[in-house]
Formats: sequence, C-alpha cells, structure tokens
Amino acid sequence: MTELVTDGLRYWARQAPGRPAIVFDGTDIADYQTLDRWTDAAARFHADAGLRAGDRVGIIGDNSLEWVVAAIGALKLGAVVVPFNNRFTPDELRYLVDDAEPRVVLTGEAYRDRMAAALAGTSVALLGLGEFTGLRQTAAPPVPRPAAGPDDLTQIVYTSGTSSRPKGVLFTHRSTFNLIADFAFAEPALQPGARMIYVLSMSGAPGLLWHILHPLTRGLSIFYERGFEPARTLRRISEAKIQIMAGVPLLFEQMAGLPDFAAADLSSLELVTIAGARASVPVIRAWLDKGVLLRQAYGMTELGGISSVNPPEQALERPESVGQGTVFTRHRVVRPDGTDCDAEESGEIIVAGPGVTPGYWRKEAAYAEAMRDGWFHSGDLGVKDADGWIRVVDRLKDIIITGGYNVAPSEIEAAISELPGVIEVCVISAADPKFGETPAAVIYAEPAVTAAAVTAHCRDRLAGYKVPRHVILQDQPLERMASGKIARRRIRDAHPELTAVAAPAG
Repeated sequence: MTELVTDGLRYWARQAPGRPAIVFDGTDIADYQTLDRWTDAAARFHADAGLRAGDRVGIIGDNSLEWVVAAIGALKLGAVVVPFNNRFTPDELRYLVDDAEPRVVLTGEAYRDRMAAALAGTSVALLGLGEFTGLRQTAAPPVPRPAAGPDDLTQIVYTSGTSSRPKGVLFTHRSTFNLIADFAFAEPALQPGARMIYVLSMSGAPGLLWHILHPLTRGLSIFYERGFEPARTLRRISEAKIQIMAGVPLLFEQMAGLPDFAAADLSSLELVTIAGARASVPVIRAWLDKGVLLRQAYGMTELGGISSVNPPEQALERPESVGQGTVFTRHRVVRPDGTDCDAEESGEIIVAGPGVTPGYWRKEAAYAEAMRDGWFHSGDLGVKDADGWIRVVDRLKDIIITGGYNVAPSEIEAAISELPGVIEVCVISAADPKFGETPAAVIYAEPAVTAAAVTAHCRDRLAGYKVPRHVILQDQPLERMASGKIARRRIRDAHPELTAVAAPAG
C-alpha cells in the first residue's frame, strides 16, 4: 500500500478544515472539510454503481465543482480518471472510448447526446455529472482505502502528436508526487493558503494534475472559472488578490488589450507562467509595466505538463528563455546522433526526470521510440545559449498549437482526404491574431472542390479548433521530397502570406 494522490486533500481537511479549497465562479465555495466529505460521498456513489479499483472513468463536461468531485471520488476508490476533450466530435470520442475502455463515462448535460452517440453499441454506462450535486450534504463513510502501489495508474490523459490518433499519456501515484515535489522546491509562491486561478478546460494535464491535484496537495485555494472571459478574469485577479496563474499567451494578450487593464490592481500576482506557444515581447512588456513578470515555461503532457520554468532573474534578462529544467529534471539539446549541440546550435530537446510519463496506454512501441536511454525525445527544436539557457525555436513534429490545444496535421489531412475530388492535402500552421496559430490546408484538388466545401466537411468530422481557417486550392500536385514524402516545410515556405494574418476560408 502506498500514499494516494488524494491524501493531500485529507490532510488539509484535518489541518485547515475551513480554508477555501475551491472557489467556483467567485461565489460557490467548498472548504477543505466540505470537499473531503463531498468526495467521500462521490467515492461511495462510484462504488455503489459498480466501479472498482483499476477501472477507467471517462469524464466530459464544462468546468464545474461536480467535475472535480467526480474525479477525486473516483481516485479515492482507486479508479483511473480519463478526461475527455469536450470539443471532440462523436467520432473522436468513440476512438477514446474504444482505446481506454472505460467502465463508465460521466457527462455534463450539454454533452449527453454527443457522448451517447459515441457510446452507441457499447456496454459503457453513461451517467450525468449532475448526480454529484446532491451529494454535497451527504455524510458517507469513506470507502476502504485501495491497496494501491506507487506505479498504479491515476490518470490517462490523451494528447495528439504527429500521428493521426491521440495517445494516452500515463500518470501514476509516483509520477504525480514527483511532479508536485520537483516543481514546488523551486517556487516559494506555492505555499499553503496561496490563491491560484484557472480558467482553461479541466480536461488534460493542466486541469486535473496541475490545477486540482497539485494545489489540493499543497493546501492552496483554487479559483475556478467556467471558462475564460478576459474582463471577468482580470477583475477576479484584482478582487480576489490572486497570487498564482498559468496559461497560454492568448489569455495574457486579451487581458492586456482591455481598456481596464491599465487601472487593474495586479500587485498580488507572484507566480505567473506562460506556455503552449511563445509569448510576444510586447505582451511581456505590457504585463511587466504592471509589475507582473510573465515567465516562459516549457513542457508537454508526456513531461507532466511543465518541465522547466524561466527563473525570475532570467525572465528579465532572457524573456525568450524557458529555463534550464527543475531541481531534478534535466534538459539537453542534441543532434540526430544523440551528441550534445554546441551553444546556439539547434537540435532536439530531450528530457529526463522523475515526472516524465512512464508510458503510453497500450502503445508500447510508440513509447520505446520516444523514451531512449532514459531520455524522452520531445520532437521540439531548441537552442541552448553559452550559459545553458534554453529557448524553443520550432516543433519538429509540426504540431499546431491553437489557443492552447495541440492539433496533429495528419488528423486533419485524413479528414480532408475523404472529400470527393481531393487528390492531395498538406496541413500547415498559419498565424492567427487570436489563437497564436491555426491550421491551414493546401490542397491539390479537382476544380469542383471549393474552400467552403472543405470547411463544411471538416466541421462535420473534427472539433472546431481543428477546422482549417485557411484553405488554399491548387491545380497541380503538391511538392514532394526525394523520398516521396510531401515536402511540408517547402510548402510552408511557398506561402509566406500565412506567416501574416491571412483571410480565413469561407
């Protein structure tokens, strides 16, 4: 038997029972004692419904207290939480269901029909997250403590790489504790009682791991929002005296663009990290003028979300840097032969540390390819300067990050290829003023194919953020390399208009 990722909640329920654990939308407060009792009742509910340790539990829904309670209740029982992206289509969700094989899926009411379509023909039970609302005042005895080992699974978080289908990244009790400890050693702002805000989706590593388990283990107070609304978030930071925030550049760009930004009191902010894409210098300067230091971070789901954060002194001197790693997590920049690059020589970023994922769900070969000789090969292109500070310059895997979501070009290409008249397609990234970057499709097709038809076809098959906002049709084959592969980089270079803001597809 080992420590559980839910033990932190139990500890703080004893030590600081009245401290706010979660403040939802600024008004609905669950203190540590209430949250501990509520999640005990949720665990009992799961057990009575037939859930057992090791079973997978899918969760899909908007941010809510019920989402948090359902997830923690499942973890207290020893089940494995599998967050589902609430922007996925039924086809995309069905792939996750077939791969993870959950015993049950918990859904918000707005997603019930979509999830029911994804579960058609399966024996997976579908329950509403609303079932957990009435458990708030229920006094249920804790379920028997599961006989978990340190390497038992706690989460499977799906993420898209360069393949056309998502891979399930594994998290265990051990890897979760390692991540929490490694990050906390170097960040003094992470103290019991500190106030953290989170406005993005609870699905994915940034949600359950970094903004539920991490702060509850540390005894923080978490302010959750239903979603990101710039003016409301800016007001919440000021009024609630928020100290800790993490997000993608889009969040900080939109808040900095508000008329109220200049007068907003942001003096409480102590730890603000920005990741998912490179922040622009004007945005960093706008926040710095308010006394807030935006610190670039580096990571990916396989690395536990964050594996390096630029220290404060370097964030001033080298704002483009993502740091050098954490206390126990090391980063190298290497050539294809595995040797270390010289200063200012670009190469692949590889990472070793106690929080790196122990595997992919049912994809052992893919994990063996990524994890070699104890180093996880990120597929990201980076550079170290003469002092060892890293900056990220490109993505070898050609992932498109739009509004904080990872998009695999090959998945979009597969969908577009289904459209009659399409002969060849290459999806690349285009600059976007709102989301940082967005998919663009370059297509060799018959004359009858239109940009509007491509867009409509994709909307039927893909989540909205994956639908290309730019469609370029041509009447000649796409350029290829000598190997026969489509020359993605040359195609990108042939369309410099996409590095500026191009007109979106109709």
